[in-house]
Amino acid sequence: MTILVTGATGTVGGQIVRQLNEAGHAVRALTRDPSKAELPEGVEVVAGDLTDPDSLKGVFDGVTAAHLITFGAGYQTLTTGAQIIDMAVEAGVSRVTVLHGPQDDAFVEAVAASGIDRTMLMPVEFMSNHKEWAGRIIENGEVREGFPDAPSALVHEADIAAVAVVALTEDGHAGQTYTITGPEVLTIRDKVAVLAEALGRDVTYVELTEEEVLAQLLAEGWDEGSANWMVDIRKNTPEIGYTVVDTVERVTGKPARTFAQWARENAGLFA
Repeated sequence: MTILVTGATGTVGGQIVRQLNEAGHAVRALTRDPSKAELPEGVEVVAGDLTDPDSLKGVFDGVTAAHLITFGAGYQTLTTGAQIIDMAVEAGVSRVTVLHGPQDDAFVEAVAASGIDRTMLMPVEFMSNHKEWAGRIIENGEVREGFPDAPSALVHEADIAAVAVVALTEDGHAGQTYTITGPEVLTIRDKVAVLAEALGRDVTYVELTEEEVLAQLLAEGWDEGSANWMVDIRKNTPEIGYTVVDTVERVTGKPARTFAQWARENAGLFA
Protein backbone atom coordinates (compact mmCIF):
# COMPACT_ATOMS: atom_id res chain seq x y z
CA MET A 1 0.00 0.00 0.00
CA THR A 2 1.06 3.60 -0.56
CA ILE A 3 1.16 5.83 2.50
CA LEU A 4 0.97 9.59 2.10
CA VAL A 5 2.87 11.76 4.56
CA THR A 6 1.97 15.45 4.66
CA GLY A 7 4.42 17.88 6.20
CA ALA A 8 7.02 15.41 4.96
CA THR A 9 10.03 17.66 5.49
CA GLY A 10 8.95 18.76 8.96
CA THR A 11 10.28 17.64 12.32
CA VAL A 12 7.84 14.75 12.72
CA GLY A 13 6.90 14.18 9.09
CA GLY A 14 10.49 13.64 8.04
CA GLN A 15 10.91 11.00 10.73
CA ILE A 16 7.71 9.25 9.64
CA VAL A 17 8.90 9.15 6.03
CA ARG A 18 12.24 7.67 7.02
CA GLN A 19 10.79 5.07 9.38
CA LEU A 20 8.18 3.93 6.85
CA ASN A 21 10.81 3.76 4.13
CA GLU A 22 13.18 1.74 6.31
CA ALA A 23 10.34 -0.70 7.04
CA GLY A 24 9.81 -1.24 3.31
CA HIS A 25 6.56 0.67 2.80
CA ALA A 26 5.77 2.67 -0.33
CA VAL A 27 5.82 6.33 0.74
CA ARG A 28 4.51 9.42 -1.01
CA ALA A 29 5.91 12.57 0.62
CA LEU A 30 4.02 15.84 0.24
CA THR A 31 5.99 19.09 0.44
CA ARG A 32 5.57 22.60 -0.90
CA ASP A 33 8.99 22.52 -2.59
CA PRO A 34 10.27 19.07 -3.66
CA SER A 35 13.55 20.60 -4.86
CA LYS A 36 14.48 21.28 -1.24
CA ALA A 37 13.37 17.92 0.14
CA GLU A 38 16.21 15.75 1.38
CA LEU A 39 14.42 12.43 1.72
CA PRO A 40 15.58 8.83 1.32
CA GLU A 41 16.00 7.19 -2.06
CA GLY A 42 12.85 5.39 -3.15
CA VAL A 43 10.44 7.89 -1.59
CA GLU A 44 8.01 9.47 -4.07
CA VAL A 45 8.12 13.23 -3.48
CA VAL A 46 5.18 15.32 -4.72
CA ALA A 47 4.42 19.03 -4.60
CA GLY A 48 1.38 20.42 -2.85
CA ASP A 49 0.25 23.02 -0.36
CA LEU A 50 -2.32 22.11 2.28
CA THR A 51 -3.62 25.68 2.27
CA ASP A 52 -4.46 25.34 -1.46
CA PRO A 53 -6.60 22.25 -2.17
CA ASP A 54 -6.30 22.85 -5.92
CA SER A 55 -2.61 22.03 -5.60
CA LEU A 56 -3.47 18.60 -4.15
CA LYS A 57 -5.17 17.11 -7.21
CA GLY A 58 -4.01 13.53 -7.61
CA VAL A 59 -2.02 13.54 -4.36
CA PHE A 60 -4.33 10.96 -2.74
CA ASP A 61 -4.63 8.70 -5.80
CA GLY A 62 -3.72 5.13 -4.88
CA VAL A 63 -3.17 6.05 -1.24
CA THR A 64 -4.61 3.73 1.40
CA ALA A 65 -3.33 5.51 4.54
CA ALA A 66 -2.20 9.06 5.25
CA HIS A 67 -0.50 11.08 7.95
CA LEU A 68 -2.13 14.50 8.16
CA ILE A 69 -1.18 17.72 9.89
CA THR A 70 -3.66 20.42 10.87
CA PHE A 71 -1.43 23.42 10.19
CA GLY A 72 0.31 25.06 7.27
CA ALA A 73 3.36 27.27 6.88
CA GLY A 74 4.22 29.14 10.07
CA TYR A 75 2.07 26.69 12.07
CA GLN A 76 -1.08 28.56 11.07
CA THR A 77 -4.21 26.48 11.64
CA LEU A 78 -5.59 25.16 8.35
CA THR A 79 -9.00 26.32 7.17
CA THR A 80 -9.03 23.76 4.37
CA GLY A 81 -9.40 20.63 6.50
CA ALA A 82 -12.87 19.66 5.25
CA GLN A 83 -11.77 19.90 1.61
CA ILE A 84 -8.65 17.83 2.28
CA ILE A 85 -10.66 15.12 4.02
CA ASP A 86 -13.22 15.06 1.19
CA MET A 87 -10.38 14.46 -1.27
CA ALA A 88 -9.03 11.62 0.88
CA VAL A 89 -12.44 9.97 1.15
CA GLU A 90 -13.06 10.26 -2.59
CA ALA A 91 -9.69 8.61 -3.28
CA GLY A 92 -10.48 5.70 -0.97
CA VAL A 93 -8.10 6.46 1.89
CA SER A 94 -9.18 4.20 4.75
CA ARG A 95 -6.84 5.13 7.60
CA VAL A 96 -5.26 8.37 8.84
CA THR A 97 -3.15 9.65 11.67
CA VAL A 98 -3.58 13.31 12.58
CA LEU A 99 -0.92 15.37 14.33
CA HIS A 100 -3.11 17.42 16.61
CA GLY A 101 -2.26 21.11 16.95
CA PRO A 102 -3.84 23.99 18.88
CA GLN A 103 -7.12 25.48 17.68
CA ASP A 104 -7.72 22.80 15.04
CA ASP A 105 -11.22 21.73 16.07
CA ALA A 106 -12.74 22.21 12.61
CA PHE A 107 -10.16 19.90 11.02
CA VAL A 108 -10.63 17.29 13.74
CA GLU A 109 -14.41 17.44 13.33
CA ALA A 110 -14.05 16.93 9.58
CA VAL A 111 -11.92 13.83 10.15
CA ALA A 112 -14.41 12.45 12.70
CA ALA A 113 -17.36 13.00 10.35
CA SER A 114 -15.60 11.33 7.41
CA GLY A 115 -15.83 7.75 8.67
CA ILE A 116 -12.14 7.16 7.98
CA ASP A 117 -10.35 5.14 10.65
CA ARG A 118 -8.42 7.79 12.55
CA THR A 119 -5.78 8.02 15.23
CA MET A 120 -5.17 11.38 16.86
CA LEU A 121 -1.60 12.13 17.95
CA MET A 122 -1.18 14.67 20.76
CA PRO A 123 2.52 15.06 21.61
CA VAL A 124 3.72 17.38 24.36
CA GLU A 125 6.82 19.59 24.03
CA PHE A 126 9.21 18.44 21.29
CA MET A 127 12.83 17.82 22.29
CA SER A 128 13.75 19.30 18.91
CA ASN A 129 12.50 22.71 20.07
CA HIS A 130 15.78 23.00 21.96
CA LYS A 131 17.69 23.40 18.72
CA GLU A 132 16.74 27.05 19.22
CA TRP A 133 19.36 27.18 21.97
CA ALA A 134 22.20 26.34 19.59
CA GLY A 135 23.11 29.88 18.53
CA ARG A 136 23.69 31.27 22.00
CA ILE A 137 25.41 28.13 23.24
CA ILE A 138 27.84 28.26 20.32
CA GLU A 139 28.37 32.00 20.73
CA ASN A 140 28.81 32.34 24.49
CA GLY A 141 27.80 29.12 26.24
CA GLU A 142 24.48 30.51 27.47
CA VAL A 143 20.82 29.55 27.54
CA ARG A 144 18.53 32.53 28.16
CA GLU A 145 15.07 31.41 29.22
CA GLY A 146 12.41 32.25 31.78
CA PHE A 147 10.48 30.01 34.17
CA PRO A 148 13.41 27.83 35.26
CA ASP A 149 11.27 25.37 37.19
CA ALA A 150 8.57 24.87 34.56
CA PRO A 151 8.13 21.08 34.21
CA SER A 152 7.94 19.22 30.90
CA ALA A 153 7.58 15.57 29.88
CA LEU A 154 9.20 16.47 26.55
CA VAL A 155 9.19 13.88 23.79
CA HIS A 156 11.66 12.83 21.09
CA GLU A 157 10.37 13.50 17.58
CA ALA A 158 11.37 9.98 16.51
CA ASP A 159 9.03 8.55 19.15
CA ILE A 160 6.11 10.63 17.87
CA ALA A 161 6.85 9.26 14.42
CA ALA A 162 7.15 5.70 15.68
CA VAL A 163 3.66 5.86 17.19
CA ALA A 164 2.33 7.26 13.90
CA VAL A 165 4.00 4.51 11.87
CA VAL A 166 2.41 1.78 13.97
CA ALA A 167 -1.01 3.40 13.74
CA LEU A 168 -0.67 3.77 9.96
CA THR A 169 0.45 0.21 9.31
CA GLU A 170 -1.21 -1.95 11.97
CA ASP A 171 -4.78 -2.59 13.06
CA GLY A 172 -6.14 -1.77 16.49
CA HIS A 173 -5.57 1.99 16.69
CA ALA A 174 -8.68 3.41 15.05
CA GLY A 175 -10.54 5.87 17.22
CA GLN A 176 -7.64 6.30 19.64
CA THR A 177 -6.29 9.63 20.85
CA TYR A 178 -2.70 9.17 21.93
CA THR A 179 -1.01 11.64 24.23
CA ILE A 180 2.70 11.15 23.58
CA THR A 181 5.39 12.04 26.13
CA GLY A 182 8.95 11.22 26.96
CA PRO A 183 9.89 9.00 29.91
CA GLU A 184 10.72 11.75 32.42
CA VAL A 185 9.85 15.23 33.62
CA LEU A 186 12.54 17.90 33.34
CA THR A 187 12.68 21.59 34.19
CA ILE A 188 14.57 24.20 32.17
CA ARG A 189 17.44 23.93 34.66
CA ASP A 190 17.45 20.14 34.24
CA LYS A 191 17.54 20.41 30.46
CA VAL A 192 20.47 22.81 30.50
CA ALA A 193 22.40 20.44 32.77
CA VAL A 194 21.64 17.42 30.57
CA LEU A 195 22.71 19.28 27.45
CA ALA A 196 25.92 20.52 29.08
CA GLU A 197 26.84 16.96 30.02
CA ALA A 198 26.20 15.71 26.50
CA LEU A 199 28.31 18.51 25.04
CA GLY A 200 31.09 18.11 27.56
CA ARG A 201 31.23 21.84 28.22
CA ASP A 202 29.82 24.39 30.64
CA VAL A 203 26.47 25.91 29.69
CA THR A 204 25.28 28.83 31.80
CA TYR A 205 21.59 29.33 32.46
CA VAL A 206 20.50 32.98 32.45
CA GLU A 207 17.03 33.45 33.91
CA LEU A 208 14.77 35.92 32.09
CA THR A 209 11.78 37.73 33.51
CA GLU A 210 8.34 37.14 32.01
CA GLU A 211 8.61 40.49 30.22
CA GLU A 212 12.01 39.56 28.80
CA VAL A 213 10.68 36.22 27.54
CA LEU A 214 7.86 38.00 25.74
CA ALA A 215 10.26 40.52 24.22
CA GLN A 216 12.58 37.71 23.09
CA LEU A 217 9.73 35.88 21.34
CA LEU A 218 8.59 39.05 19.59
CA ALA A 219 12.16 39.74 18.48
CA GLU A 220 12.27 36.21 17.01
CA GLY A 221 9.29 37.05 14.81
CA TRP A 222 6.37 35.70 16.83
CA ASP A 223 3.13 37.63 16.48
CA GLU A 224 1.84 39.15 19.72
CA GLY A 225 -1.03 36.72 20.24
CA SER A 226 1.12 33.63 19.75
CA ALA A 227 3.92 35.07 21.91
CA ASN A 228 1.52 35.76 24.78
CA TRP A 229 0.08 32.25 24.40
CA MET A 230 3.56 30.73 24.63
CA VAL A 231 4.42 32.79 27.72
CA ASP A 232 1.23 31.62 29.40
CA ILE A 233 1.98 27.98 28.55
CA ARG A 234 5.46 28.31 30.03
CA LYS A 235 4.18 30.11 33.12
CA ASN A 236 1.21 27.82 33.68
CA THR A 237 2.14 24.50 32.13
CA PRO A 238 -1.02 22.39 31.75
CA GLU A 239 -0.99 19.07 33.57
CA ILE A 240 -0.89 17.11 30.31
CA GLY A 241 2.46 18.75 29.54
CA TYR A 242 4.23 17.34 32.59
CA THR A 243 2.47 14.02 33.14
CA VAL A 244 4.44 11.04 31.84
CA VAL A 245 2.36 8.41 30.02
CA ASP A 246 3.52 5.11 28.55
CA THR A 247 2.07 5.56 25.06
CA VAL A 248 5.37 5.13 23.22
CA GLU A 249 6.26 1.83 24.86
CA ARG A 250 2.67 0.55 24.84
CA VAL A 251 2.18 1.24 21.12
CA THR A 252 5.66 0.57 19.72
CA GLY A 253 7.01 -1.97 22.20
CA LYS A 254 10.10 0.17 22.79
CA PRO A 255 10.82 2.58 25.66
CA ALA A 256 10.58 6.29 24.98
CA ARG A 257 13.88 8.03 24.30
CA THR A 258 15.33 10.35 26.94
CA PHE A 259 16.45 13.95 26.51
CA ALA A 260 19.99 12.77 27.20
CA GLN A 261 19.75 10.52 24.15
CA TRP A 262 18.44 13.40 22.05
CA ALA A 263 21.23 15.67 23.29
CA ARG A 264 23.93 13.14 22.38
CA GLU A 265 22.40 12.58 18.93
CA ASN A 266 22.28 16.31 18.22
CA ALA A 267 25.46 17.46 19.97
CA GLY A 268 26.97 18.55 16.65
CA LEU A 269 24.35 21.27 16.31
CA PHE A 270 25.70 22.99 19.43
CA ALA A 271 29.39 22.73 18.60
